[in-house]
Amino acid sequence: MTKVRRIYAVPYVLWLLLFVIAPVLLIVYQSFFDMSGTFTLANYQDYFRSGKYLTMTLNSIWYAFLITFITFIISYPTAYYLTKLKHKDLWLLLIILPTWINLLLKAYAFIGIFGINGSMNGFLSFFGIGAKQILFTDVSFLTVATYIELPFMIIPIYNALEELNPSLISASKDLGANQFETFRRVIFPLSLNGVKSGVQAVFIPSLSLFMLTRLIGGNRVITLGTAIEQHFLVTQNWGMGSTIGVILIIAMFVVMSLTGERAKGGQNK
Repeated sequence: MTKVRRIYAVPYVLWLLLFVIAPVLLIVYQSFFDMSGTFTLANYQDYFRSGKYLTMTLNSIWYAFLITFITFIISYPTAYYLTKLKHKDLWLLLIILPTWINLLLKAYAFIGIFGINGSMNGFLSFFGIGAKQILFTDVSFLTVATYIELPFMIIPIYNALEELNPSLISASKDLGANQFETFRRVIFPLSLNGVKSGVQAVFIPSLSLFMLTRLIGGNRVITLGTAIEQHFLVTQNWGMGSTIGVILIIAMFVVMSLTGERAKGGQNK
């Protein structure tokens, strides 16, 4: 059995080496070179000394936090309500279906919805409100980003709620707790692992958004993902782009440690 398991692990190990470890090592290596190919630490010095890059970092964290927070506020009640429905699988499928559509197609669909001549302004004009500039605003960016990330927050929370032992809820009610107290002291604490998984699945990708910042935000929303795109595709400064990529990778590991490790620690107690 051990040999069979090792054989089955070969594709997984090869995938990790070729598509995870190797690209990360390449980015780290490239971050120590300037545009002329000379080894240097100037990229990291420029990053930490530049107010521009530090502002981009704060913007990335702030927008990722807003997207995650809004997504959570919508997702938790939705996931909780799903557990009470009869046809759970059908409703869950309807939530998952949008993830099968290409991200670029969804972005262009929202461009049509939020444009000056789009359906949203058409709806406002029905109530006598003139056309508004909805596209290329923070509101449109946060709306589209939240819509795209919603399934990745709903599913882990739904799974955590589904795994709850009903006897614990019944015991809480038998001990005199009302619905709010049962939710606050039993349901929500026991579903925190699902919440943390959802935060990982939403916050980490939101740190490096660049397609939506360009198409929906109109580059008004400047994040580290936008800066990486500019350095690799426009200025051709791959060293600086790789440096920002390394910073993003470190930030992702920090988020994973804050959410994942504590969850494991809580299970071990």
